Amino acid sequence: MSPRIALISATTAAIGPAVSALAEEFPQADPWNLLDDKLLPDAESSGGVTPQLANRMRRLIAYAAGSADAVLLTCSMYGFIAEESSGIPVLAPDAAAFEHARAHRSLLVVASLEPALRDTLSRLDHPNATGVVSLPADIADACRSHDVDAVLLAQYSLTPYAPTLDIPVISGPRSAAAKLKSVITT
Repeated sequence: MSPRIALISATTAAIGPAVSALAEEFPQADPWNLLDDKLLPDAESSGGVTPQLANRMRRLIAYAAGSADAVLLTCSMYGFIAEESSGIPVLAPDAAAFEHARAHRSLLVVASLEPALRDTLSRLDHPNATGVVSLPADIADACRSHDVDAVLLAQYSLTPYAPTLDIPVISGPRSAAAKLKSVITT
């Protein structure tokens, strides 16, 4: 039986990249999409993740854990909750990508929104990381103007633009899918 991977998303834009990455990196996986499209707006209107919102995510994880072999959160704002124990593997959206990013000497973090860039840079422990905000269509041009070893895409929704870059690209969905495969199949 295929391992069921619950993908908990806060935006529809993250679903496609997460499902595609699983298909490429972990084709045996059976993705199961759970969407709460009010997680981001509610956090933004509350000034961040409140205890009530954190509990809402915990309930989503508990629900998913009842029928899944692993859970992947696709919204970094709630990633800290993945570190709590739930009995099955629960991955933060960018934890595996951060592991890959640390292997590079210099890194450019690319986001389409300033809050996403700030959030990623604040959590990424990399001494030579710089960041840039770019419209998705302009990502290739934004990356060409920086001399770095690799690019880290700060948002799942930017993953489709990775093939336009002429530099190693680290994306949350692909890194997470590979990590899930290694955790579940070993």
